[in-house]
Formats: sequence, structure tokens, C-alpha cells
Amino acid sequence: MSIKFEVRGLFYESKGYKFRKYLDIKRVGVALNNPDLMVVMMNPGSSYPLDGIDNNSVPSEAEPDTTQQQIMKVMDVAVFNYARILNLSDLRTPDSSELYRFLKSEDSSAVEHSIFSLSRKTELEQLFVRGTPVIFGWGVNQALVPLAKQAIEALCISNPLGILKLNTRYSYYHPLPRIYAKQLEWVQHVTSQISRTANAAAV
Repeated sequence: MSIKFEVRGLFYESKGYKFRKYLDIKRVGVALNNPDLMVVMMNPGSSYPLDGIDNNSVPSEAEPDTTQQQIMKVMDVAVFNYARILNLSDLRTPDSSELYRFLKSEDSSAVEHSIFSLSRKTELEQLFVRGTPVIFGWGVNQALVPLAKQAIEALCISNPLGILKLNTRYSYYHPLPRIYAKQLEWVQHVTSQISRTANAAAV
């Protein structure tokens, strides 16, 4: 799947932690200046810069992880050419429990690790392309609710794509559930949402 797409991210370091500001997934051979799909997820997982530079001022080619493959599947079915991924937290770790520990620690308030915080409003406006479909998929852990609330209020999206957990306002299921059948279900659900939205717009 990744042969069809090239993946580039802006990786940086702060206070001894490794972060990623955003990730772009572009279909190879298609020239687009702006994303035609926006995605908001939990945090950068096992994706890393292929050049080995963890603190960069320019985007570099990245190794995609399995969650990004899920986004590529949606892009493939729904014919999107350029997706940009932003995260509730920029902290790079494939271990979600490490992220939750970080969020509870004093370090998390010492570094502005969320692009949805007020102090990073200008960055968000530069990176978030309004008027494009937006997928929410950061997971349903309660530890994420304050960041999720902040993101939802900053973006004001009236009809995001994704699967909202029943009886919640801020918990959208992650694109990569542990059970494979659920992974297929997530892709199918989101692509059917996209086609319904497109059909409604065409009427």
C-alpha cells in the first residue's frame, strides 16, 4: 500500500522528548498543494524519520506505521490524494500507556505538545485545511478527553468522519482496533460516510 503513497513528517525534539508536528500522506505522481483529507488522531506511534534526524525544521521522509496504512486504505477506496495527520499530542510513542503517563506528568505542561492548545493557534491555522473532510480517530481512553475537547472546540467541525462511541461527546474510535475484523469495519464505516457525504453534496 505504501508504494502508492509517499509519507513525510516534521519531526522535532523538546525537553528531551521526541515529537512529530504533522504527517503528510501523498499519492505518488499526483501534484496537490493542499490536503484533500484531514485526520486527527491520538499521537504519533512508531513512525520515524528515515534520515534519522529527530530534530528537523523541514519535513522528511517517514516510515509509515500500521495506523497510517488504515488511512491509506480509506484514501484508496474514497480516492483521496493527500491526507494530513495532526494529533492530540505530538509525543512520539507506540505505547499508549506511555502517552497517558506523560499526560499526567508535570513535563506535559512544561512543553506545548498539543497543536490544539491556544498558544499554538497560528500553527494550527497554517496546517489545518478547512473545507475538507475531517476524520476523528484518537481512541476512547478517558485520559484523552481534555485534549479531545480542546481539539473539537478549536476545529468546530459540524460533521466529522469516524465512529463516535455511544453516549460520549469526545471519544472517537481509533482507526486500528486490536481485532482485525474491527479494523476492516472502521475502514468500511468511514468510506461509506465519505460516499454518503459526497452523494448528499451532489444532489
